Amino acid sequence: MAEAHQAVAFQFTVTPEGVDFRLSREALKHVYLSGINSWKKRLIRIKNGILRGVYPGSPTSWLVVVMATVGSSFCNVDVSLGLVGCIQRCLPQGRCGPYQTPQTRALLSMAIFSTGVWVTGIFFFRQTLKLLLSYHGWMFEMHGKTSNLTRIWAMCVRLLSSRHPMLYSFQTSLPKLPVPRVSATIQRYLESVRPLLDDEEYYRMEMLAKEFQNKTAPRLQKYLVLKSWWASNYVSDWWEEYIYLRGRSPLMVNSNYYVMDLVLIKNTDVQAARLGNIIHAMIMYRRKLDREEIKPVMALGIVPMCSYQMERMFNTTRVPGKETDVLQHLSDSRHVAVYHKGRFFKLWLYEGSRLLKPQDLEMQFQRILDDPSPPQPGEEKLAALTAGGRVEWAQARQAFFSSGKNKAALEAIERAAFFVALDEESYRYDPEDEASLSLYGKALLHGNCYNRWFDKSFTLISFKNGQLGLNAEHAWADAPIIGHLWEFVLGTDSFHLGYTETGHCLGKPNPALPPPTRLQWDIPKQCQAVIESSYQVAKALADDVELYCFQFLPFGKGLIKKCRTSPDAFVQIALQLAHFRDRGKFCLTYEASMTRMFREGRTETVRSCTSESTAFVQAMVEKSHAKADLRDLFQKAAKKHQNMYRLAMTGAGIDRHLFCLYLVSKYLGVSSPFLAEVADDGYGVSYMIAGENTIFFHISSKFSSSETNAQRFGNHIRQALLDLADLFQVPKTDS
Repeated sequence: MAEAHQAVAFQFTVTPEGVDFRLSREALKHVYLSGINSWKKRLIRIKNGILRGVYPGSPTSWLVVVMATVGSSFCNVDVSLGLVGCIQRCLPQGRCGPYQTPQTRALLSMAIFSTGVWVTGIFFFRQTLKLLLSYHGWMFEMHGKTSNLTRIWAMCVRLLSSRHPMLYSFQTSLPKLPVPRVSATIQRYLESVRPLLDDEEYYRMEMLAKEFQNKTAPRLQKYLVLKSWWASNYVSDWWEEYIYLRGRSPLMVNSNYYVMDLVLIKNTDVQAARLGNIIHAMIMYRRKLDREEIKPVMALGIVPMCSYQMERMFNTTRVPGKETDVLQHLSDSRHVAVYHKGRFFKLWLYEGSRLLKPQDLEMQFQRILDDPSPPQPGEEKLAALTAGGRVEWAQARQAFFSSGKNKAALEAIERAAFFVALDEESYRYDPEDEASLSLYGKALLHGNCYNRWFDKSFTLISFKNGQLGLNAEHAWADAPIIGHLWEFVLGTDSFHLGYTETGHCLGKPNPALPPPTRLQWDIPKQCQAVIESSYQVAKALADDVELYCFQFLPFGKGLIKKCRTSPDAFVQIALQLAHFRDRGKFCLTYEASMTRMFREGRTETVRSCTSESTAFVQAMVEKSHAKADLRDLFQKAAKKHQNMYRLAMTGAGIDRHLFCLYLVSKYLGVSSPFLAEVADDGYGVSYMIAGENTIFFHISSKFSSSETNAQRFGNHIRQALLDLADLFQVPKTDS
């Protein structure tokens, strides 16, 4: 009860003598500090808004223009060509007004003229920079063979870019994603399916494509062009809505993805201490985001990438709906929601306006770990609602969580900065035990189906041995965005915060901090039945996932570069060879690329099964070609892949354009046999080239499929990589 009284700023009691007020100094102090912190944030945002709004100009540049105009006036040089005089004559006159003296009127006129010149200059520079950033010829030039045009372009971009841009400084200068010509998209589409179809099937597809191009597409294309003029990006809002938010299947496995910890480096085995450092670093990163102190990502160090996806990294939850979900984003959140042993907690990140230090956070998490209280009825598996079907979750949310305790507790979770799951199990990659990496990945991907809040922008997962990981919701952003956060956090944890010799956070905690708060629930039997139903759906989905993760040690980026090809193209061609050996056929293959060189750009897909790659694979399988011929076929396939990747990055991809044409056809009620063609089959493969000498692979498939086997495919990938490397090792007798 004492804690409850301290949480109230004032109490009053009505007595016969009057009203008796009792003020809590501690509570009022926290109210005051919170208010100060809130106003600081507002002022910082106002300042950043001004600086961002005038980029690449600055208040200093405005002052320089004003001083130059005033200085030229004193030298009897009218740089305004008479405009200052016109402005002066238009100013209101009055005996007692602020413009009573000629000197004041002249200075004000020069300030107005200078401001106009300054604003015009900013607009001109922005439009020029946008025009320059629309040039992508540099991407298609051979490495080390830069043209004079590209050199001049790069110099101009550097001149127009400030040395100290803020995170969102370039947003208004980024070009819009262009709408490709229908004929170009159709041509690239037919090229992509040619190696997958026999002559008869290809002829049929070609007829459908030509009919669509000549009859249906022109009308649909007009709407896309109109949208591209009006909207910031003609793809991204539809992609977010129809691919993610309107999806009614479970987020777990189907949409959410995971991110691993440093697998070859161990900082501490103390679970609470690791969380103390990591969460402190995360909130430091959030503070940098709010203040726009993070530099925008720059290709080649000069071409800015769009940063808009980073806005919803924290304080964001996907709220379920019966027909479509909604992303709820708050400007701030001062707590995290924590799950441990079937209980939910609310943990404050601040004491007044001060961010808790790592040692304080360690103490708070240790209090949760030591809490012996049991779960309330229905509480343990509650998060399974976020792992099951979206319609069922939306109905349960409306029926059982719209009032009382349940509403307050759910709001505490959904309004949290992010979600933290404290697991009782231990997972870590052991190089001596290959299966350990796959088990670690599955724990991050779905856990036990009720110890992750899959709706949050991300869940920080902590294992008993101090190892961590993330499970991220996909609608708000793509994987590279969460990667920026994770890179900063792991670096800060390892190189700046550190641990004591016993593995605890540095410094002494403040024992006077109130402990984390247990969230209170009143979950009726009907709701518990819905929770159990969602759990069974999620468990069946999780049990069907076959995940095989392994570390490829024979070589990495170092050897691949000696083959004079891009590491990505090398691995993609190896995947084609491995898949053919695994299944005895080719299939449509999608590799994600990004379109963040355009405003609000997200992703595009590269169809990496090409005629060139299939020709190389068939030649490898036949085993009758000389190594020189195989190398030539490989280089042609790699060159083709790199060119397609560059086309996708520069807005000339296939699938996003077709996706938008399909949506417009649905809006207009137009049917198209060509747009109805769909293909989806095979494995999911993620890989990371983790340095000069190693590559990590994550391969997923379904146990229910009789045709796929993740571990078998992984073994084929190993052999394919070795076979490709062998092509470039010329025997001594040939030299």
